[in-house]
Amino acid sequence: MKMPAFIESYSRIIAAPSISAFDPAMDQSNRQIIDLLGNWLGDLSFNISIQAVPGTRNKFNMLARLGTGAGGLLLAGHSDTVPFDEGRWQSDPFTLKEKDNRLYGLGTCDMKGFFAFILEALKTLPLNKLQKPLYILATADEETSMAGARFFAQQQLIKPEMAIIGEPTELKPIYKHKGHMAHTLSVQGQAGHSSDPDKGVNAIEIMVQAIGELLKLKQTLVSQYRDEDFSVPQTTMNLGHIHGGDGENRICGHCHLNFDLRAVPDLSDEEAIARIDAVLQPLKQAYPNRISRQAMYDTVPAFGSRQQTALLELAQQFTGFNPTSANYCTEAPFISELGCDTLVLGPGSIDQAHQPDEYIALDYVEPTVSLLRNLITKVCLNQ
Repeated sequence: MKMPAFIESYSRIIAAPSISAFDPAMDQSNRQIIDLLGNWLGDLSFNISIQAVPGTRNKFNMLARLGTGAGGLLLAGHSDTVPFDEGRWQSDPFTLKEKDNRLYGLGTCDMKGFFAFILEALKTLPLNKLQKPLYILATADEETSMAGARFFAQQQLIKPEMAIIGEPTELKPIYKHKGHMAHTLSVQGQAGHSSDPDKGVNAIEIMVQAIGELLKLKQTLVSQYRDEDFSVPQTTMNLGHIHGGDGENRICGHCHLNFDLRAVPDLSDEEAIARIDAVLQPLKQAYPNRISRQAMYDTVPAFGSRQQTALLELAQQFTGFNPTSANYCTEAPFISELGCDTLVLGPGSIDQAHQPDEYIALDYVEPTVSLLRNLITKVCLNQ
């Protein structure tokens, strides 16, 4: 079967809705785009495997495999998008619009469109002569829980030598990024009338003490865990949302604080959580059964690839860019659990991600397709 032209494949990818959201009313299955990609790659003789992702609302991963043997190259990306604000878009987010040398649409940049680049790169390669396997992976729910990548890493279905995750990096190799975790700190007091404070326990007053301990930890982490490769070199903690009480004349009976932490690769998730719990422990002892901490969702670990790798050298050679870092999170820490050298590297700019009228410049087409062809030729064709 003849492969669709680049713009046609891009258009059909964008037209397949695959929004991920924690809100069930907004969340969508990604099965349509998974089947679309699977059919195209199947027509190119790839072996297609589709796996339902546990704990999701009808979400799927797709793995396409061509060639045999050890090692090889994995080209990975997520099949979902964020929701969109209908009132802020100038055109239909699910209809690809070409204007001013740009392609507009939800997922054009972040990052469903990457699969159109892969398909274009495959068209002129002698895929029947692969010396090492080539894998294409489309994951689910990256924009929320990263459940697809977590599940794929747990399965350990493949062992590629190298992996590229095609997030929008302006074709600059990203070899490390910060992690992300978010927690809710809850204080249970005892409500009562403000005229007699001794008959209650003010949750806000306890929370003030807890915040003081968290702010001291924040400063400690700033000095202990830094990485000058990042534009924001320090580990950051943000106290983002607080709510407590129900009236100015009532003793506050409950208070909740949501905060996040973005760690550099030297600080593991386990160590960060242990440090948070340690600074809160004296308050827990002073106020038994009144203070609790709960993760808001699963953590995304920081990512740091091994710097002196063949993949990094190839990426520098084929893009002309030196490796750099990112302050945002990707699926890289999970993909790297396959045991492969991993880089985040793809067309488009992160500045357009999650924005109204999301777009990607057509200037990326030639260099991205060339990059992918060069990588496949070098790694899988041994040329």
